[in-house]
Amino acid sequence: MAGRQSIRRELFDAFVQGRGNPNLSSILVGPRGSGKTALLTYLGKEASEQGWIAVHAVAIPGMLEDIYEQTLLACDNVLGEGKAKTLRLASIGVGPVSASWEVASAPSENWRTRMGKLVSAIEDAGYGLLITVDEVVATLDEMVTLAAVYQLFVREQRRVALVMAGLPHNISALINDKSVSFLRRAQQHTLGTIPDADVREAFRQTAAIGGKDVTDDALEACVHAIGGFPYMLQLVGFRCWQATSPDDVISAGSAQRGIRDAQDDFRSRILAPTLRELSEIDLRFVEAMLEDERESRISDIAKRMGVESRYASKYRSRLLAEGVIEQVARGVVRFALPEFRAYVREELGT
Repeated sequence: MAGRQSIRRELFDAFVQGRGNPNLSSILVGPRGSGKTALLTYLGKEASEQGWIAVHAVAIPGMLEDIYEQTLLACDNVLGEGKAKTLRLASIGVGPVSASWEVASAPSENWRTRMGKLVSAIEDAGYGLLITVDEVVATLDEMVTLAAVYQLFVREQRRVALVMAGLPHNISALINDKSVSFLRRAQQHTLGTIPDADVREAFRQTAAIGGKDVTDDALEACVHAIGGFPYMLQLVGFRCWQATSPDDVISAGSAQRGIRDAQDDFRSRILAPTLRELSEIDLRFVEAMLEDERESRISDIAKRMGVESRYASKYRSRLLAEGVIEQVARGVVRFALPEFRAYVREELGT
């Protein structure tokens, strides 16, 4: 959670304050490897310590039923098995005690009704319900149902919270859907890079917790290789730990071995899929950026592509939404993913 203090504080305050805090409806936005899933997991644990039952789901077909079933299981874990069985009989209307809790509700009860009964039971027990949804996609019809029902729960003053996470272009498509206009008022938190100072402190502290020291030169090499990118922090730390074991000190030599392994992981898991998903015109835009060492002007990119600036700006918006590039000033962009420039050059042979 290095570098995420501000978001953690805002969400923590929301869980403490409860109803009315706008951060109870939040969206985490970031490219691959920016730490969205890890942050969702952390927030779930944080909420659980503040009197919430946290349920995690992924935006795939069957998501709504999964949320319902996971809420039932969470009630067992938090309220106790006996109370959960009673809750099912009293609020859900399943058959006799000897029947499985998986018996379906009456056909007349839709998802909103079933979830509403569960939320009421959870509130009666003194808890709130936090639902987190990862890998959000606008094309999933169940997203519309979830957003609509959640909005109704909010209007009914229920103790509920919804935190979602996704890639920039998926989040953009979702909030532009008129069917879920309610989500446009949700708090958006962009997960950017982590300051080197936070990376340095997190790396040193984590190593110390595990009983290892890290030399100054090894630490600086790791910080440079991480480049403020959360997933690289995880990869470099893990690979350096492996390269060091069973020694008690992460030396410059073990750090370099760990960094090489981490870079290989990052290329195969993040950079390669990102490059594969680019359209032909996206790739032309990216190629036009390769002539610059760090930042690129849209006017220069358009000239290299042989198009008008307005045409280039259209694809700038696409790549911004996909988290491939980021805007650093008006008309100026740069690659958002570390080492992406070098990787594309290598793959294209330029």
